[in-house]
Amino acid sequence: MIGKAIIIPTGDEVRDGIIVDTDSPMIRDSLLRLNPDCAVEVTEAIDDDPVIIRETILKTVDRMVDLIVLIGGSGGGHRHSASLGKDFTHSALDDLMPEATSGSLYGKNGHLWCRLVCGRINRTLIINVPGPFAEARAAMAAFIGSYQNAPNDLKAHNKHMLQAVSRQYG
Repeated sequence: MIGKAIIIPTGDEVRDGIIVDTDSPMIRDSLLRLNPDCAVEVTEAIDDDPVIIRETILKTVDRMVDLIVLIGGSGGGHRHSASLGKDFTHSALDDLMPEATSGSLYGKNGHLWCRLVCGRINRTLIINVPGPFAEARAAMAAFIGSYQNAPNDLKAHNKHMLQAVSRQYG
């Protein structure tokens, strides 16, 4: 059971208040529905910088949490167009957890590419969700459902999350 979770929003646009973080409260509520006694903390948004993301994850893992949810930075962003934001969350997760389960989607709704990663560092389960609210909500609902059925099946979590996000692409 998830007894302690930390939600980490990423992105300069969230940190700078250009985009309102509606995902964190939704994710917090989802985790509390799963376990009303879960201690859920939402951190301040961090820069979408791979070094900062990696350092933040490692510091958070040291706090002995059951789950870390990173929001945003799952797309291709700047890799596809200089006009798009920088997306490094998935890159940082790949570096930290080379054995993690992951998958990519290609979409049409402004999200040219989305990569979701699900893995562990020590006992801490780490997942990422896309930043757009509908995609984050779908990914989180899929994660919760998968977690309830098989808490340790990282491949199932990733598969269900990817399928749920894919349905949002229309």
